[in-house]
Amino acid sequence: MTKRPNEVTDRKKRTRVVVVGGGIGGMVAALELAAAGCEVELLERATSLGGKIRQVELAGHRIDAGPTVLTMRPVFEQIFSDVGARLCERLELTKPRVLARHFWEDGACLDLHSDARRSAEDIAAFAGPREARGFAEYLRYCERVWGHAQDTFLSAASPSIIEIAKAGRARGVGAIFGVDPFRRMMKVIGRYFKDPRLRRLFGRYATYYGCSPFRAPATLNLIAHVEMAGVWLVSGGMVALARVLEEMLDEFGVHVRCGEQVEHIAVDGNKVRGVVLGSGPTTSCDAVIWNGDAAALAGCLLPQKRSRLPSGMPVQKRSLSALTAARVVRTESVSLREHNVFFSSSSYAEEFEDIFGEGRLPRTPTVYVRAQDRDAPHDPTKDSERLFMIINAPARGDVETLPEGEIERCLEAADGLLCSCGLGVMDLAPPHVTTPSMFERRYPRSGGALYGAATHSPFAALSRHGARSTLPGLYLAGGSVHPGAGVPMSAMSGRRAASAILSDHGSIGLSPTTVTCGGTSTD
Repeated sequence: MTKRPNEVTDRKKRTRVVVVGGGIGGMVAALELAAAGCEVELLERATSLGGKIRQVELAGHRIDAGPTVLTMRPVFEQIFSDVGARLCERLELTKPRVLARHFWEDGACLDLHSDARRSAEDIAAFAGPREARGFAEYLRYCERVWGHAQDTFLSAASPSIIEIAKAGRARGVGAIFGVDPFRRMMKVIGRYFKDPRLRRLFGRYATYYGCSPFRAPATLNLIAHVEMAGVWLVSGGMVALARVLEEMLDEFGVHVRCGEQVEHIAVDGNKVRGVVLGSGPTTSCDAVIWNGDAAALAGCLLPQKRSRLPSGMPVQKRSLSALTAARVVRTESVSLREHNVFFSSSSYAEEFEDIFGEGRLPRTPTVYVRAQDRDAPHDPTKDSERLFMIINAPARGDVETLPEGEIERCLEAADGLLCSCGLGVMDLAPPHVTTPSMFERRYPRSGGALYGAATHSPFAALSRHGARSTLPGLYLAGGSVHPGAGVPMSAMSGRRAASAILSDHGSIGLSPTTVTCGGTSTD
C-alpha cells in the first residue's frame, strides 16, 4: 500500500521544496520528498513531464522519440519501494530475447541476445570460436569493472577521488584502478576481439554515454555488462514510466505546473529563498532542486559569483548530440527486430573524428533504428510501420545551425546505408526530424548535448557536481550531475538530491541505493 503524506510527522511537512525540471531526476526527487512529508511543487517548462522521454505525433501515429528500454531495474524497484509501491504492479515489464540486431554492408547480420550463451553461439557462427571465447572473456572483464564502479564511483556521494576512496574502504585510492580509467575503451576491446566488425559493435557502447570509443576510458566497457545483465521493455513504451511517476506524484499531492518558465532563482544573502516565475510571482521555499544542465543554471538563473558553477561548457568537452528522424514507412527486404544497428564499411574512427574533431555531421554514419512495431504480439503489415532513427551528431546547437543541405545529405547517407544492408524504406509522410539546435532550445546552454559532458579522460566523470551545490538551499539533479547520463542514472541523482534535502533539514535521509544488475521477473 502506498504511504500517504499524512502518515508522517508535522515537522517534516514544514519543509517546502520547489523542483525545477520535470525529467526523470526531478520527478523521482519530488516523489521521494513528498512521500517523506515535504510540501513539493514541480515546475516544468514543457507542456508535459518526462524530459528526454517523449513521443512525437506523425501521420496519426505516436512514435517514441527518446530512451527506448529500461536498464538497472533494481534502481527503480528501490524508488518504488521507498514510497510503498511495487514496480511490477505499476508497470508491465518484459525481457526481450534479442537485445539488438546488427547489420553490415557486406551482408553480415548478428543478433545479441539477453542470454549470453546464445550470443556466444551466434558469435562463433559469425566470426569463429576464437571470437566467441573473446566474448566470454570480455563479459567477465566488464563485470569486474562494473563491480568496482558499483562499490566506489556509484556509491560515492559526490564524484571526487576522496569520496571514491572512502567508498572503496580498505582499498583506498587504489580502488580507482579497478574501474580501468587509464586505458582507452577501443584499445581494451581490441584485446578481446580481432574481428573489426565486433570491435565496432562493442565500441558502440561508448555512445550510450555520449562518447567516442576512441577517446573514452575503458571504464565505459561496463555498459556492455549492464545491458547483458538486464534490459526490460516497458509496455506502452518508456513514456509509460513517466506517466506512472506522474500518477504517483498526484497521489502524494505534488503540485505539478507544466508550461511554467522559471526566470531566475531568488537568493537572499547567501541562501536560496525561492524561484521567480516568468508569469510574475515569486514562489518561496526552503530548498530548490535544479533538474537541468548545471551550466544553464549558472549562466542564466544565478549570479556567477554566488553559484560557483561553470557558466558554460566548452564545445569540445560536450557529449554527443543527435540527428533523429521519426518516420512512418513501408519497409522491404531484411527482417528487422525492435532494436537495430547498421554499420558502414568505412573507417569507424572517421565517424567520431567528423563529430568531435571537425564538429560536423558524420559523412558515413552508423545508424540506430528502432522498429517500434516489431517483436510485438503481431508484427506490422507491409502497409506501414513506425521507425525512429538516430545518427550521432556534434553538440554545437548554440553556436551554429546545421545547413538544410548538410542535414539532407546525412539523412540520404543513412538511407543509403540501410539500402546497402538490404533494407528498403519508403516514407509515407515527411519525417519528423530533430537537430542539435532543436535539442539546444529544449535544453538551454547544452548545445544539444544529450549526456552532459563527454567522458574523454580518466577523471572526466569526477568533474560532475554532486547533489549539493555550494549555495545553501540549492540542490542538483539530472544527467549533467553525478552519477551521470541515462534514465537510471538520472533517477539515482534525483533520489540523492531528495536524500540530501531530508538530511540537511533534520529529517531522516533515504538509504543509499544498492545498484545490482539483472532483477527479478515480473509477477
